[in-house]
Amino acid sequence: MTRYTKDPEAISRLSAEQYRVTQENGTERPGTGHYLDNKQAGIYVDIVSGEPLFASSDKYESGCGWPSFTKPIEPAHVAESSDTSLGMTRTEVRSTHGDSHLGHVFPDGPADRGGLRYCINSASLRFVPKDDMQAQGYGDYIDQVEDV
Repeated sequence: MTRYTKDPEAISRLSAEQYRVTQENGTERPGTGHYLDNKQAGIYVDIVSGEPLFASSDKYESGCGWPSFTKPIEPAHVAESSDTSLGMTRTEVRSTHGDSHLGHVFPDGPADRGGLRYCINSASLRFVPKDDMQAQGYGDYIDQVEDV
């Protein structure tokens, strides 16, 4: 079984924006994220720990300006907590093992797919194309990724 941890070496390789988002609870500007328009088949993993977070099969266009997903690929890797910053109450999502700030989850997603919208910063993610999943140790998740 793969062990995922908050990797200091991975943190040292983060860009300033990736560090601000993942380690300082930042948010990238809407419409600017690298993965917003990504339509490739594969999975999204935590940029710090490598833990699998979301599948391309669960990504959808929400119009909010950030990549949106209906559910985590591995629920145990996404932790939720209350966020009262900015004068409102939201549900923050973080990677469980890497403790990276990912974004927030809202109850306004597609009703026919569970009703949730995981609004995630591209800066907190690394994309692993389906063809590379086996070689990078994510073969157990291939059956959850549909070809686009």
